[in-house]
Formats: sequence, C-alpha cells, structure tokens
Amino acid sequence: MLSIETELWEQDFTHVAGVDEAGRGPLAGPVVAAAVVFPAGQKYINGINDSKKLSPRQRLTVKAVIEHKALDVGIGIVFHEEIDELNILGATFKAMRLAVESLKKPPDYLLIDGNRDPKINKQTRCLVKGDSLSMSIAAASIIAKVTRDEMMVEYDKLYPLYDFAKHKGYPTYNHIQAIREHGVCPIHRRSFKPKVLLDYYDSLE
Repeated sequence: MLSIETELWEQDFTHVAGVDEAGRGPLAGPVVAAAVVFPAGQKYINGINDSKKLSPRQRLTVKAVIEHKALDVGIGIVFHEEIDELNILGATFKAMRLAVESLKKPPDYLLIDGNRDPKINKQTRCLVKGDSLSMSIAAASIIAKVTRDEMMVEYDKLYPLYDFAKHKGYPTYNHIQAIREHGVCPIHRRSFKPKVLLDYYDSLE
C-alpha cells in the first residue's frame, strides 16, 4: 500500500497527501473529507486499511496511530444545507478542498480516492479503490469516517427519534421507517429522495 507514495517520494515529492471522504450516501448529516500526509519514507503502519473493512473499535485505535505518525492531518466538513445547494459531488469536492487547505503546509502531490479530480492541485492522481492501493488514502478514509461517525452520535442526542448513532444517517430500513413516522428533521438532506420515500417527499411539495 506504499508503492505509489514511494514512487512519488523518490521523485522528490516530499508532502504527498492522501484524500478521501465519508458520507456521500447518507440521507442526513454532513459529508466529511480528510487529507493525510506521512513523512517521506514512512513504513507501512499495521492496521491501516479501507475504513469499511475495519470495525468501529479498530478504526478508533488506528486513527490514534495515524495522528501520531502523520506529518499532517486536515479535515473538511460540508453540512447538509450546502449539500442540497451544491449537489453531493460538488459538496464532496468542496470538503476535499477544505481538508487540503487545512493542512499546515500545502501538499505538493495529491492522491485522491475515486475517478473524479476535484481540481485542487495540478499534481494529482485519482485512484479507483484508492483506499486499498494507498496507505495515505486509507488513512484519510479512517480519519474521515471516525470524524463523521462521532458527529452523527452527537446529532443522535439532538434528534433521538432517528437512531443516528446506529445507522449514521444511511438509508437503513429503520431510518426509512423513522422518516415516515416522524418526518424529516433539520439535518436531513432535502435533495436526497430515495425511491422508497418518493411518495413521502412528493407529499411535502
């Protein structure tokens, strides 16, 4: 998972940032992106993998190691209102840009998860399934996922009828049923209309 970073370090790109996001698919809450820069020559850190392949406890443990080993970590958050204004792709790109801009030093190369270039840096490589190919991207996926999950746990305290702490805003059966029973709450994305709820959203218009 370090072959791409090693190739870039050998070309004197000393600040290579992996960038990934969490929260494109939920019906509620923000989209969160993270950027992680490891020191040139960093060895593989045991446990870093695609965040979806780790348990919540594993993610928390590895997140602490990442924050200790990384040169820099940046986070970008775009909330539900802007997701509705920009659309989810635009909001994701903005979150990525905010994450990169929050780094203490501008990176000289970006590794982006996915096949779409957010146009943040001229020196950019997009990698499909990048969180299984690049340790920097995998680390960013873990930081973004843990950060967003923690936010949704806090939202659960404000809106306990929806069980956000459990499903994190994703369209689970219980979440769909909660929307049908209680309506949408302030953090629901109004532009997201899953097929199983089209009749409900149509009734709001």
